[in-house]
Amino acid sequence: MKFILASASPRRLELLQQIGVKPNVIVSDFDEVKTADQPETLVQANALGKGRSVVSKSPREAVVVAADTIVVLHGKVLGKPRDAEDAVRMLTYLSGHIHQVLTAVAVFYQGKEAVKVEKTDVEFYPLTKEQILSYLHTGEPMDKAGAYGIQGRGALLVKGINGSYSNVVGLPLGTLIRMLMEMGVINNDQLFNQGLSPRG
Repeated sequence: MKFILASASPRRLELLQQIGVKPNVIVSDFDEVKTADQPETLVQANALGKGRSVVSKSPREAVVVAADTIVVLHGKVLGKPRDAEDAVRMLTYLSGHIHQVLTAVAVFYQGKEAVKVEKTDVEFYPLTKEQILSYLHTGEPMDKAGAYGIQGRGALLVKGINGSYSNVVGLPLGTLIRMLMEMGVINNDQLFNQGLSPRG
């Protein structure tokens, strides 16, 4: 039995490895949904779509984990920036405000599937144009929702957070582990074991 991460994100892979999970990575070919009535609906649809596209290529006994992360401010959804100009626009918009990071986690196991959405509030310091351009030149904003990475130099933009830190990085570990327990993938005895692996 094995874990499969349906994501190309190195940050999600690192988070799983942090808790002793060593997954195989299969990148989904799912064409992401761009709009929905609610942000929660959007991330759920994308996490489920990514996971289902990988489940169809995976052994039935494998545990497939998929996720999707967005940033939301005043009801506006911010995904990954299209280009440098878009990144500057996003960071300017987030400057001095509290925004929400939403990550949907989808788990697939033995024909069952579950999805949950985790929300974290993140407050940015007021940022000058010079600070935004300096951060842009690190290259860090370009592949991240909201154009920043809290686990990197983007931490310097953040005044505070309320909620799960790993959710802001891209995979809420507490939520994921509890989903795995609810689906019977792992039990309490395995929760803090080194080299966490599914039962079976």
